[in-house]
Amino acid sequence: MSSNRPGETPEGSGCSPEDLMLQIAAGNEASFEQLYDMLSARVFGLVRRILRDGAQSEEVLQEVFVEAWQYATRFDPARGTVTTWLLTLAHRRAVDRVRSSQSSRERDLRVGIKDYQASYDNVEENAILHDESLRVAQALQRLSEGQREAIELAYFGGYTHHEVADRLKIPVGTAKTRIRDGMIRLRDLMGVA
Repeated sequence: MSSNRPGETPEGSGCSPEDLMLQIAAGNEASFEQLYDMLSARVFGLVRRILRDGAQSEEVLQEVFVEAWQYATRFDPARGTVTTWLLTLAHRRAVDRVRSSQSSRERDLRVGIKDYQASYDNVEENAILHDESLRVAQALQRLSEGQREAIELAYFGGYTHHEVADRLKIPVGTAKTRIRDGMIRLRDLMGVA
């Protein structure tokens, strides 16, 4: 792995990620290695933040770069940067992995624990949590689109204020304001003091 920071071009290559992607689309393996060295740490960081499991994060990182190699010809620079494309692929794969894991656990619970009788307290607690989740989802729908997007990225996506600003292509101060104002409005809508 090179000593470059994520997003920097490798020493001596002078190629941007977009230039490298064009070369990768033509089958250039050396360009693929350069792109991996350039962006893998950043992609891994995002995946790790979502999955919180090193082994699964490494698997998803590998899947993302395999997909980038296989579908390099589909990359459209008019729709965004290579970095954004790879991070989007990584985010989707990591979220899919979380959903798959949750689904598997739920399936195991339904099939493998049919005879288990949950205590009244657990049933009541689950019902309350489900109710609260619905209330939050309904309240989120009543926010402005900008506030809702910023809050979903920050609180459900795990992004920092700077990352929210980058993803929404707005200044950091605007992202912070949308999050703060959205949270205030959410509290009001939900009747929380």
